[in-house]
Amino acid sequence: MTTNWTLAARAAKMNPSVIREILKVTEKPGIISLAGGLPSPKTFPIDAFAQACAAVLEKDGQSALQYAASEGYAPLREAVARMLPWDVNPDQVLITTGSQQGLDLIAKVLLDAGSRMLVETPTYLGALQAFAPMEPTVVSVASDDEGVQVDDLATKVGTGADRARFLYVLPNFQNPTGRTMTEARRAALVAQAAELNLPLVEDNPYGDLWFDQPPALPLTARNPDGCIYLGSFSKILAPGLRLGFLVAPKGIYPKLLQAKQAADLHSPSFNQRMVAEVMKDGFLDRHVPTIRALYKHQRDAMLDALAREMAGLQVEWNRPDGGMFLWVRLPEGMSALDLLPEAVDRNVAFVPGAAFYADNADVRTLRLSFVTASAQQINTGIAALAAAIRARAAAPAVAA
Repeated sequence: MTTNWTLAARAAKMNPSVIREILKVTEKPGIISLAGGLPSPKTFPIDAFAQACAAVLEKDGQSALQYAASEGYAPLREAVARMLPWDVNPDQVLITTGSQQGLDLIAKVLLDAGSRMLVETPTYLGALQAFAPMEPTVVSVASDDEGVQVDDLATKVGTGADRARFLYVLPNFQNPTGRTMTEARRAALVAQAAELNLPLVEDNPYGDLWFDQPPALPLTARNPDGCIYLGSFSKILAPGLRLGFLVAPKGIYPKLLQAKQAADLHSPSFNQRMVAEVMKDGFLDRHVPTIRALYKHQRDAMLDALAREMAGLQVEWNRPDGGMFLWVRLPEGMSALDLLPEAVDRNVAFVPGAAFYADNADVRTLRLSFVTASAQQINTGIAALAAAIRARAAAPAVAA
């Protein structure tokens, strides 16, 4: 018996993650993956969670395993409010099932079909996926190494019914580029957004992963009523917990909460209690510096390998001050997507940069992650990538 299923129009806007598809390639034996945005499992505090698990079950097991408030576990919301660098009311904190859910809730509440929304160039692929089912018109704002170019922002906001609903931005160690917005650019962006009456959605999953000094004050701290702030426990504790949070102005919070209730009732209450238990004695202040030290070491290994292996290849890359990613630009005329099979044949994988652009993609770009590979694997992987680039450069051009 066959059944003809009729899909909603929005289903056509849903596409598989390029990154997830590439990660399947990394299952090949011997592959060195510089592709995935996964935290290093070496950073997962297993002992701390084992103790927290036992404590939660002993002290509050029945409540931990029961349905719970959609807003989130109150002590965890209070802990989130305390750890943020501005005055936050816990009543404005919503615990989400990963910060990815926060993006989904924002899309549902703020976007209609055809709504204009603004993003950096390039931007986080997962955000583009979260926004896509609402069928918005996504407009890229010019960006450089310092972040969003404020002058271009003013030209992209639109007017009347075509006015942008918000600008989505990652100021700290951005995914995919690893860049960090400068203090001057942050101040200018917040001032310009306020003048334009343009809401900001600030995504900050990597902000605690700085190497030498913390990034400048968040955008939301400068104008809390004009921003929604997204954070995550995935990068500082463990992604398998699926816990994130958002901080929203009082005027928009109830609608985000209603969207949350409709989506999943609440995020896992047991996981929330475990995180609150782990955090209660200042654990993050001791734990996160160990992550920073590991990632800085691995970033330095990748920078050294790039300098050594890419000599003479006209390949460009940046030097991120934190986070998990490094951004590479290939020589003129070369496509990262075309290069990928050649690299995989040499047992190294990366993410082509084109997937991170809402429009006018730079096909020469690619993203490298330095956090899950060892220094030895990084050296081997970058050498293989350089060999693939040399082979591609030497290949004769194919006639159109």
